[in-house]
Amino acid sequence: QVQLVESGGGLVQAGGSLRLSCAASVRTFSNYAMGWFRQAPGKEREFTAAISWSGGNTYYTDSVKGRFTISRDNAKNTVYLQMNSLKPEDTAVYYCAADRSLQSVLTPRGASSWGHGTQVTVSS
Repeated sequence: QVQLVESGGGLVQAGGSLRLSCAASVRTFSNYAMGWFRQAPGKEREFTAAISWSGGNTYYTDSVKGRFTISRDNAKNTVYLQMNSLKPEDTAVYYCAADRSLQSVLTPRGASSWGHGTQVTVSS
C-alpha cells in the first residue's frame, strides 16, 4: 500500500493556473504508475491524467488535453499535475492514485492506493 498526500489545490479565476502535487510514501516510487482523478459535486469520479513508471508515457482525458500536464520526479517520490487555462467545469476534488499496473490507474476504480484529495475551485 502506498500513502499519498495531495496538495496545491485552491480557488482560482477562470483562465488561471494551479499545480497539484502528490507525495508518495513508498520505498520504490518508480515501481508505480500514477494517476490523477477528479470528482465534481453530484458526479462520479473520473479519470483525468496518468503517467507511466518512468514518466515516458502520459495519458489524458479529452477535456484536459492541451491544458493539463502530468509529470513525475522519481527522486522526490512526487507526481504533479500542472493545470493551465482553467475553466469553471474543472472545479472538483482532485485525487492522486497509485498502482503497479498502468492499466489500473486509467480507470476510476482500478488503483490500489488513493490520496484524500485536494479541492480545486475555478470561479467564472
